[in-house]
Amino acid sequence: MNSLKERFFKKVIPDWQSEFKEKNILAIPRPKKIVVNMGIGWAKDDPKLVERARTELSAICGQWPAITRARKAEASFKLKAGDPIGLVVSLRGEKLWGFFSKLIEVALPRVRDFRGLSRGAFDNSGNYNLGLTEQTIFPEIDPNKTDRVKSLGITIVMSSGSVQRSFRLLQMLGMPFQKEVNK
Repeated sequence: MNSLKERFFKKVIPDWQSEFKEKNILAIPRPKKIVVNMGIGWAKDDPKLVERARTELSAICGQWPAITRARKAEASFKLKAGDPIGLVVSLRGEKLWGFFSKLIEVALPRVRDFRGLSRGAFDNSGNYNLGLTEQTIFPEIDPNKTDRVKSLGITIVMSSGSVQRSFRLLQMLGMPFQKEVNK
């Protein structure tokens, strides 16, 4: 069993029950899925670049990404309908916990000048959105073999429906949030 998943079931759930007086284990919020996006509009003319980016995202996530394509042409971006513009992976179950663990314990500590994640990146449903400027912080990517730096968008979809409950759960799971600044 994954160490983060194990911590969730053995430590976070009992702590949550005592802190929030929650009797039903199924009422405790949990991550439902993690969606990882990568924009590849720069590679629309070369299928080899698309496949290289797809291979890198697959190595990071452990799952083969789907290609998203442009729905309509946009002349100002020199974009035709059907051109590849992004890659997306939805992680659930064991792959979710594996990626989440790797993100918290390995990738985020490798970010240069890292001071913690923003507390304001929650949407109204309690989902957390995170942007990474380079894919090379993941150990599967060799910076010497990559052709260019690619950014990632990561969305952690939560079952809580509330920003406060989602924030507290992610904090209990070990997400490194910024310290709150008193004004």
